[in-house]
Amino acid sequence: MKTMQTRIEDKLSTIFNPMYLEVVNESGKHSGHSGDDGSGESHFRVEIVSKMFANKNAVDCHRMVYECLQEELETVHALSIFASERKK
Repeated sequence: MKTMQTRIEDKLSTIFNPMYLEVVNESGKHSGHSGDDGSGESHFRVEIVSKMFANKNAVDCHRMVYECLQEELETVHALSIFASERKK
């Protein structure tokens, strides 16, 4: 069975064909906090760079990522996103 991190990486890679992708599981930083379900897979940070974000504002880029990860977000409590057409 794939980890949530791997599922997120696989979906984002398939849909956005990114030039850069980093998915970090930050669940350990939130242990015992609101939204921590004890699974160790509740909080993630995503940095993704793709040409598909060209001429889109941050809100539109985030919506695209949320749409792609709709199924995963049913169990993920928090997702921090940096999405752009170029690396910061």
